[in-house]
Amino acid sequence: MKILVLNCGSSSIKYQLVDMANNAQVMAKGLLERIGLEMGEFTHKWNGQKHYEQVPIPDHTAGIKIVLNALIDPKMGVIKDFKEIGAVGNRVAHGGETFDKSVVVTDEVIEKIKALTPLAPLHTPGNLAGIYAMREVLPGVPQVAVFDTAFHTTMPPKSYLYGLPYEYYEKYGVRRYGFHGTSHKFVAEKAAKMIGRDWNDLKIISCHLGSGASICAIDHGKSFDTTMGMTPLEGLLMGSRPGDVDPGVIEFIIKKEIVENGKDWKDITKILNKQSGLLGISGDKQDMRDIRAGRDADDKRATYAFDMFAQRVKRYIGGYMAEMGGCDLLLFTGGIGENAWFMRRPILENMECLGIDIDFSKNDNVMGEDIILSTPKSKMAVVVCTTDEEYVIASDTYALVK
Repeated sequence: MKILVLNCGSSSIKYQLVDMANNAQVMAKGLLERIGLEMGEFTHKWNGQKHYEQVPIPDHTAGIKIVLNALIDPKMGVIKDFKEIGAVGNRVAHGGETFDKSVVVTDEVIEKIKALTPLAPLHTPGNLAGIYAMREVLPGVPQVAVFDTAFHTTMPPKSYLYGLPYEYYEKYGVRRYGFHGTSHKFVAEKAAKMIGRDWNDLKIISCHLGSGASICAIDHGKSFDTTMGMTPLEGLLMGSRPGDVDPGVIEFIIKKEIVENGKDWKDITKILNKQSGLLGISGDKQDMRDIRAGRDADDKRATYAFDMFAQRVKRYIGGYMAEMGGCDLLLFTGGIGENAWFMRRPILENMECLGIDIDFSKNDNVMGEDIILSTPKSKMAVVVCTTDEEYVIASDTYALVK
C-alpha cells in the first residue's frame, strides 16, 4: 500500500509518498517552505534526483496542489495516477482531550477537529486544507489523522494543570496539551538507539526547534512535561509566536491596541500568532537564517531575537533537568535544531555546570546529520537527531487502514 503523508506546519508542508508494502520505502518526498511570504521554496526528491524552484505559495491549499502535481508529473513524478495512493495520513496539530490516538477521518472527526481550531489557529486550517484537498482529488480513499497532542496524554496533572480556578479545566478543558508529540516520540527512541540505549530506561530532554518550537521532558518512555500549552503559543520564543508572556501584558495590549483603537478583539489572535516571536522582535525576519544574517550585520533587533531564542532554550533545559532529577540524553531536532549549528552553539556553551561537555568541532557547520556532540566525560549524551514525523504518520495510517 502506498501512503501519502502530509505534514502541514504553520509555514511549511512536508510530504512523503511511502510504499509500506516495500519496507516503508520513500518513493518521493519534498518540502515547501516560507508559505505566505513573498516567495516560497519548493524541493522535490525522487529516485536520487532533486528538483528545486522558488515559487509563490500563498497558502496551504496552493502548496498541496503543487505537491500533487509533482507526484504525477511526467518528469519527476513517481506514480501515473492518483488511484495508486491507497491512503493519506495527515498530521493534525490539536486533538484536545477528544483524541488521544490516531483515527480514521470521517465527517464526524472533521467536525471535531474544526471545533478545536481556536486551540491551534495557525496549524489546524492548514491541516484541514490537506484533508479537504485529498477528499476532492481522491474521493473514497481513506485518510487518517495523527495528532501532535496524543503523545503528551501521559503527562501528570502537576504538569498539565494551570494555576487557574479548577472549574475552567472541568468545564472547558483548560489545560496544557503540548504539541510536536509525533516528533518527540520518534526522535527520543531514535536518539536512544544512537547511544546504544533503550529509551524506556532514560530521562530524555527533546528540543524540537523550528518555526514552531517546543521542548519535552520524557521520563522512561513517557511524556512528563512540555513547553507548549493549551495552544502552541506557550513556551519558547518562536518564528511568529511569543512563547511565555505575563498574562497581564495581554490584557494591557488588548486595552491599548484593541479597545482604545476600536479594533476587532480577534486582532489579538493575529498579533500573538503571526506578528510576535522572532518576527515581532526583529521587525521583518522570522527564519533563523535571516535572523543570524541580521545579527552578523549588526542589526540590533535581530541580535535581540537571536539571543532571546538561545536563552529560552537554555532555561527549559535546566528546568526539566531539575523536574526529572537529572537527564541522560539531550537531543536537538527540527529545522533549527538539526541545521542551525550557529544556534546550537550558544545554547550549549557555558553548560558545564549541568555536566554537559561538548566537542564543538563536531557541532560547527554540521547540518542535517545524526551526530553525537558530547565528549566521553559529559554526564549526559548530547546528540543531533533528524526527525521523521512522516514515517510515524505513515505507520499509524497503515495500521488503521490495512
